[in-house]
Amino acid sequence: MADPYDPTAGLFGISVAAGMVGTGVQNLRAYEKAGLVDPRRTPGGTRLYSLDDITRLRQISALLDEGLNLAGIAMVLRLEADNARLQREISAQRDRRRGR
Repeated sequence: MADPYDPTAGLFGISVAAGMVGTGVQNLRAYEKAGLVDPRRTPGGTRLYSLDDITRLRQISALLDEGLNLAGIAMVLRLEADNARLQREISAQRDRRRGR
């Protein structure tokens, strides 16, 4: 059984995830097809969405509400991931210089 305290653990079926986000199941499938979300799968192929996936789906919904299309959202998510990675690298370099 998945650890309910692990934000990456697949816990929610597609209909529950859609309800949590306030969208339709078909939209979640479209987001997955566009590469915006990648839910875990059971051995039988059932999608299981994690708390991290729900957070990402809510971000996607907010960006859609702002008028972005799926390609624009993919670009925003990529840029945010790149920015977070660069911030971690900068922080690690600072820590090394300070002798941590």
